Amino acid sequence: MKAFDVIVIGTGGGTKIAMPCAKQGMRVALIEEDDFGGTCLNRGCIPSKMLIHPAEVADLARHSEAIGLDLSGEATLRFGDIISRITRNIRTISDKNRDTHKAFPGISYYAAHATFLENHILQVGEEIITAPRIFVGTGSRPQIPDIPGLSGTPYITSKEALQLPRPPKRLIVIGAGYIATELGGAYSIYGTEVHFLVRSRFLRGLDVDISNEFERIFKRQNHVHRPFSIQNIDHNGKAFSIHGTLDGKPTRPVEAEHLLVATGVIPNTDNLGIKNTDIQLSSKGYICTNAYLETDASGVYALGDCVGNYLFRHTVNYEGEYLMRSVFGTTPPSPIDYGPVPYAVFTVPQIAGVGMTEEQANTRSLPIIIGKATYADSTPGMARASDHGFAKVIFDKATRQLLGAHIIGEEASSIIHLFVAMMKRNGTVDDLMDMIFIHPALAEVARDSVRDAAKQF
Repeated sequence: MKAFDVIVIGTGGGTKIAMPCAKQGMRVALIEEDDFGGTCLNRGCIPSKMLIHPAEVADLARHSEAIGLDLSGEATLRFGDIISRITRNIRTISDKNRDTHKAFPGISYYAAHATFLENHILQVGEEIITAPRIFVGTGSRPQIPDIPGLSGTPYITSKEALQLPRPPKRLIVIGAGYIATELGGAYSIYGTEVHFLVRSRFLRGLDVDISNEFERIFKRQNHVHRPFSIQNIDHNGKAFSIHGTLDGKPTRPVEAEHLLVATGVIPNTDNLGIKNTDIQLSSKGYICTNAYLETDASGVYALGDCVGNYLFRHTVNYEGEYLMRSVFGTTPPSPIDYGPVPYAVFTVPQIAGVGMTEEQANTRSLPIIIGKATYADSTPGMARASDHGFAKVIFDKATRQLLGAHIIGEEASSIIHLFVAMMKRNGTVDDLMDMIFIHPALAEVARDSVRDAAKQF
């Protein structure tokens, strides 16, 4: 049995622990059975945004006539070149990061599957290893729903959607969350006829005003079947036929040669040998941790998607940095405090937000003030000839503190950081009103939403 000071399973968020520990002189075992870098680098955030960004630019070009530009026939998307660029860049980054970690003094790299034999004993390939501190960051994978007829068909998930050699003529998307809307929406701009089968509404969990505005704009480019209940799926060797009901009534099958299943994710915890340890799993398979991200097995910690507190790369990075401070720091640890956690959906239109939605505030019976401002009514929105998008802010009526902010429109993922910083410092409507905003920058739509709220106090 080989002994280490630290074992890290997974090279997504786990890289926030492996290298820093090795730099402190610890002996580290770093384990990865798949491509180095985890979901974000290889199958998620980074390659998907490399696919989406050209689509965003093309969409702007195609609608440029509103601002006096005639680019008809010039906005050509070279899909094959884009996919080649994604594959080449991701492979280069993954290999470089892997080789850097493999060569770093103190790190022993295992390209193999890890299985717990006991709380602090793992089998990795043919080797048995142990360490007093183990960090589990095994991530997640696409969830495949149990739909009659789906199993055994050549459906694709987010992984394959980033590797297609050409845009399909027709694509059916099952799902209405982040992954479904980002990838399906991008393919629509690339020229694919995309059909979304939506059970309830797009982007559940987001503020309902945002979701409604998103669907209003999204339906201009995409075919939306909602509410759609799937009964069964047929595949005849060439195309898919999805049978179901629309608004409770039988409808014609939806047909396409490709089917993207994007109905959420499940944690990669089912083949880790968890049953051989004291680690507990939730009913959905996520690793249970305390406020210090420690499992029920003392000295074994977990972070990222396999824990399920948040399913963002920016939060697993935060968790990794927290664990380095709390486990290896010189001061007594404090429970993890995420503070205001922002989200973004890189669709067209783009969406971002932080804090409570209006529905969440109402559920808690909080007295609130809501401010809204549209892109179209702002000076930068006028320059862009914006016909959609808005910012929405939610304040506590009694304390005047900012409870939440949600934006749909251009640069939403950048503008939202104004509100993240304000919420981090318990900022109020007065703090925001006392700021000077650059004129005429798009952030003025955020300012205008605050002004709308201020008039109501």
